[in-house]
Amino acid sequence: MSRVLLRSLVAVVLAAAAALVGWRVLGPAEVLSPASGGYPDPVSSGPGVTGRTNMAPLIVDERLRVYAGKRQVRADSPVDAKSVNTARWSLRRWPAQVAGVVASGPTVVSRWSDGELIAIDGRTGREAWRVGTDLPAPAAEGHRTGASIVWAPVGLYVGDGAVLVAGGGRLVAYEVASGAQRWAADVPCADGFTTLGGQFFCSSGGYSLSSGAALTPYPNGPFVPIACEVGRSGCAGLRDRNGQGYFADGRALRRSVDLDKPDSTIVAGKAVTVPANVQALGVSRGRLVTLTPDRHLRVDGGPDFPLAVGTEALTWKPGLWQVTDDFVAIERLDEDSADGYFTVDTVIIASVR
Repeated sequence: MSRVLLRSLVAVVLAAAAALVGWRVLGPAEVLSPASGGYPDPVSSGPGVTGRTNMAPLIVDERLRVYAGKRQVRADSPVDAKSVNTARWSLRRWPAQVAGVVASGPTVVSRWSDGELIAIDGRTGREAWRVGTDLPAPAAEGHRTGASIVWAPVGLYVGDGAVLVAGGGRLVAYEVASGAQRWAADVPCADGFTTLGGQFFCSSGGYSLSSGAALTPYPNGPFVPIACEVGRSGCAGLRDRNGQGYFADGRALRRSVDLDKPDSTIVAGKAVTVPANVQALGVSRGRLVTLTPDRHLRVDGGPDFPLAVGTEALTWKPGLWQVTDDFVAIERLDEDSADGYFTVDTVIIASVR
């Protein structure tokens, strides 16, 4: 009988040990590694290609590149580095996955599949605040590069000093500076965008970023955003369901017949027509940035150069991208490639100073 009890005791001890090891290996974990050095200065590279990366960087404050892996958000610098550098700071969580990343000034806000919303001070890599939301996060899926997570996150927006989180028919606004909830509203759509004038628009209508109140009367959606700063945040205008254009840089929309044209965009507060056969990418310091059919990056009144490193071919097509005051980053796609990407380091970064 004693041998049976001994064997049972040993089995219990071994099972407990295995459970402890399993918990340490597979249990929920989080590691935040802050920056060890000071905040880098902005770089001043001349116009031209500066580097390539295998992941899409969210360029923050013209000083950092922030990447979203499956379970990690990390930053490197300088922005004009030729390739991905050692991380300045990083946040790794398990088993949660990154669902979206946005930035407002130097503050980087990430949304996770477990509902956590975590703000990191990009200057130090330290946590600024966190909020546990009960809103269902979108599936953490996207491009291999993470481009859709950092350049076009679903249900995550910034504007008017707030970060907006959408899901489950709800829209909640939090203060970027503190994480304090500004307001919450029932909004039956998550396919929206924020405007420079302080509104949120989606297929069901418009809402004030300051209060969450529905804006009436307003044109009918669904809407098409025009000239957004990054992804679907900070848009300078929109078109309604009838294709009518409006400026959205003030507290009230302003009708513009010139923006009715599908090939029009907004530059420095004015409607402009995009030249034929080129693709508008965005605005840099009040200058229209376009991509030509032969894959040259063209800045109005400024540089014009091929987006290639060395002898790279110019046969790719653009995926997602980001335009800032000083830089452009573009994801390059290739239909003939097995994974759909032009090359391993498929994101090309260029200075437009």
